[in-house]
Amino acid sequence: MTVAVDAFEKTLSFPLDPFQRESCEWLDREHSVLVAAPTGAGKTVVAEFAMYRTMEAPSGRVFYTTPMKALSNQKFRELQQRYGAADVGLLTGDVSINGDARLVVMTTEVLRNMLYEGRDLRDLEYVVLDEVHFLGDRFRGPVWEEVIIHLPKHVRLVSLSATVSNAEEFGDWIEAVRGNTRVIVSEIRPVPLDSHVLVGGRLIELFESSAAERQNRPSRELTDAVAGSSSGYDSGHRRGGRNSRSRRSRDDRGRGGHARRQNRRVDRARTVKLLHDAQLLPAIWFIFSRAGCDAAVKQVLDFDIRLTTAEDRAEIRAVIDERTEALPDEDLAVLGYWEWREGLERGVAAHHAGMLPAFKEVVEVLFQRRLIKVVFATETLALGINMPARSVVLEQLEKFNGQARVRITPGEYTQLTGRAGRRGIDTQGHAVIAWTGETTPEEIASLATRRSYPLNSAFKPTYNMAVNLIDRLGVDGTRDVLETSFAQFQADRSVVSLAAGVQDQRRSLAGYEESITCELGDFREYASMRRESSDLEKQGARKGISRSDHERIQQRLKSLRKKLKSHPCAHCPNREKHARWGERYWKLRRQIEKSERQIRRRTGQIAERFDRISEILLGLHYIEDADGTVRVTEHGERLSRIYGERDLLVAESLRHGIWTGLDAAELAALVSTLVFEARRDDGMLADRHLPKGGFPAALASMQDLWANLDELERAHGLPGSIEPQTGIAQGVHRWSRGYPLETVLDDLDLAAGDFVRWVKQTIDVLDQLSSVAKPTLAKTARAASDSLYRGVVTDGGAAS
Repeated sequence: MTVAVDAFEKTLSFPLDPFQRESCEWLDREHSVLVAAPTGAGKTVVAEFAMYRTMEAPSGRVFYTTPMKALSNQKFRELQQRYGAADVGLLTGDVSINGDARLVVMTTEVLRNMLYEGRDLRDLEYVVLDEVHFLGDRFRGPVWEEVIIHLPKHVRLVSLSATVSNAEEFGDWIEAVRGNTRVIVSEIRPVPLDSHVLVGGRLIELFESSAAERQNRPSRELTDAVAGSSSGYDSGHRRGGRNSRSRRSRDDRGRGGHARRQNRRVDRARTVKLLHDAQLLPAIWFIFSRAGCDAAVKQVLDFDIRLTTAEDRAEIRAVIDERTEALPDEDLAVLGYWEWREGLERGVAAHHAGMLPAFKEVVEVLFQRRLIKVVFATETLALGINMPARSVVLEQLEKFNGQARVRITPGEYTQLTGRAGRRGIDTQGHAVIAWTGETTPEEIASLATRRSYPLNSAFKPTYNMAVNLIDRLGVDGTRDVLETSFAQFQADRSVVSLAAGVQDQRRSLAGYEESITCELGDFREYASMRRESSDLEKQGARKGISRSDHERIQQRLKSLRKKLKSHPCAHCPNREKHARWGERYWKLRRQIEKSERQIRRRTGQIAERFDRISEILLGLHYIEDADGTVRVTEHGERLSRIYGERDLLVAESLRHGIWTGLDAAELAALVSTLVFEARRDDGMLADRHLPKGGFPAALASMQDLWANLDELERAHGLPGSIEPQTGIAQGVHRWSRGYPLETVLDDLDLAAGDFVRWVKQTIDVLDQLSSVAKPTLAKTARAASDSLYRGVVTDGGAAS
């Protein structure tokens, strides 16, 4: 026990849990900590101790980082309420509030940029990395590793993670990079979880007992209900008789007699009523589709369900009016404001990325105040936003990953159901899995009980990262830093077991070699020719082989057979015995060679990518070799201040003057092609729908530049990139020129929230251009940024 931890505990309204106390005590001993615990377990209390400890001292600062602006905004509001506006700041790229405060909430990208810019961080005591398991995200993940590697060594980390199965490995890496680090893992849910399956309009326990849960054994009632269900939810209110069931048993069998899985539709409105009657609200209902979330709200409203009291509705209206008063009246209809408001007043809402940020914020606030009873949400709601519920409903256990429908992982299941059960309010949380005929009870039971959620690095060097590190550390120093990444740490660990296996295989190989020793000659040579002959015979027997290849194979076979016949070992009395050992020898040798190739590939994967990037940067004169010393050129210095997926294309466009002479609206439209990513295969507009003026020529030049870079990357063994997408160029052009929102959205197959998000990302790139481009273009970039920042784009301020 420590005095500081005891004093901190007295400021709380609850006693510290063992894992919270242990974590705080290690922080008080000047260690960094990695805390892995289930959602809702109270990990943020550890971060609060770091802030408490800092604020009790006369000086020192804490940075609280999150992977998403929405999380930063929420944490900013919470800390302001606790510590007051004067001591709390917010930095999210497009929002800067009190950035010199002692407690600053920021996105991880902002902190990464600070580190590369060489900001003075001598007074920084702690950095909180909330939702640090985002390190495995292929888009945001690499930023976390950059921060952990490059932070000054005196700064202690408070890393907060969901329960991952390799927390110790992750903690070992942090300690290797930063020094004293303790890993504290808790798998205890603060509120126990009870799992149900919804079949035929009934809630059925997934497990009969805790012993059955440990054995992944679903309840007998569930297996019987699934076997007897004729058409899922909708049939729960109109079951057929014996004939209908026997008819289904015959008709639903495919080839081989196996029952064919059918997708039963969920009666959402009746299920909401069922949950209400069972006192299982408030609930978060996960649907892996934005359209599905919106449709679910409409279905419940059409069913004439009202889940709020008159007092609730009055408070809901007050929150809505306060939070949306800045919205222009002429935009309300196109935003679906009145339908959204009606749903809120009746206690039902959607929550997804296509919604306006202000709308999502209102939903979050009302749900936290227990005024909304059901939120239909996409999985993004599970990513850290503080919205605990009594129940979580999973409508499906499959989702579209951008390429195909795939089963959610045990880690995703744990993350989603982690919202169920409100600490200090509920004695039990409830997970409700809809049985739609796509899964068996055994599969659901396995998903609910497995705890495999490995954290794997997504780190990879980028052009911006390369020039920043080379400028600070040189090429050798950069290589050394990159080799300290978690990606390399994991690769090296996997190499250890591979290398140990190779050592064992080599010992076996030596034994095989002894067994094929022949007194008459070199049996390894003889066995090698036999092996080649056998392989060639198989190749020659393949269908569709060309005449020239067939002739080449036959010639080689003729030569080999002649050599085999004349080889001394052909006359050995133990030839076939030696041959059997020879087959084992060559098979094992091939395995060893394959493992050695894997070792070489894994140990050099990060450095190899850096080398390829460096070759491209050298060829394009972003870096130069001056008498054996590599240094960053003027072009490279500009690239070092350009952040994003298209960093090199932006730098090349500036360098070649492609954007010179464009007006503000044309520049905004062109920059939008660098950030926009279509959700489906509709990222390009026909030429007739694109802006006129200087836009077409500039776009054509930029597309040529992209094609050249893509070819260059592929020639260097890099994956290349997606062509700039024009899907929102016309909309951004019109928005920049002052067109009303309704007109802009009419031309786009895009939700208002998506449009706002893409426009804000366009603004972010324009703001970067305003600080790195030549004066005339910089002025145009500022004008373009200002022209976009109006109406719904400004809405919410910190809520973007």
